[in-house]
Amino acid sequence: MNTTYKPTIFNAFSKLIAAESTRLGGVSAAPFESLNLSFRVNDLEKNVIENRKRFFGGLGIKPEQVATSHQVHGDKVLYAIEPGDYSGFDALVTDRKNVYVAVSVADCTPILIFDAAHEVVAAVHAGWRGTVEGIVFKTLETMQDHFKTQPKDCFAYIGTCIDECSFEVNADVADFFPNDFKRFDASLNKFFIDLKKANQDQLSEFGLPEHQIEISPFSTVLNNDLYFSHRKEKGMTGRSMALIGMNV
Repeated sequence: MNTTYKPTIFNAFSKLIAAESTRLGGVSAAPFESLNLSFRVNDLEKNVIENRKRFFGGLGIKPEQVATSHQVHGDKVLYAIEPGDYSGFDALVTDRKNVYVAVSVADCTPILIFDAAHEVVAAVHAGWRGTVEGIVFKTLETMQDHFKTQPKDCFAYIGTCIDECSFEVNADVADFFPNDFKRFDASLNKFFIDLKKANQDQLSEFGLPEHQIEISPFSTVLNNDLYFSHRKEKGMTGRSMALIGMNV
């Protein structure tokens, strides 16, 4: 695996660029080794700039074409009409060509969505709080309100995040989740949460056909050699990105 993983669910759309970065192929030193794409983790700015050039350049786009946000683990959705670094949003939606929306992750779930009929894209950052608050469903509602998005036209990728067997929590977190998305381990007196399944359920609830949803086979914890994990690396690590957009 190199710097980029490209979901196969979008392969039929030649003008669509969608990808998830790995931690490989960058210039950052430990503990951000090596393709850290975040300016907010105390990595050297020059390293992040070079890493972003490598990731974005490998996709044929420029850093100044990308819209990102300082994420706050909430449920706010931004309609991004131009590139830039925003604040307070955990999902970005756009219908603008050559504007690419991206979210940063290091255990939280990235979700990429494409409305093929209206050529609208969305990038969603869903941590456990955002998942509980229904950010994926709210993003789809935003797309429907602005662009008349219909479920049958949507394709989605649920990206690499912490896996169920690694996301160990206490009741104070588990109580927010329905039983379908958690299990209790009596020997540990702990709960385990399935973020991929919980976010898949929101896509399905909106009406996306099952065969139009792809789920990453990777885990930030179990595949920590390939992906950053905030939990496994005890908070000292870099950030990956998931990005999507249309070119002209």
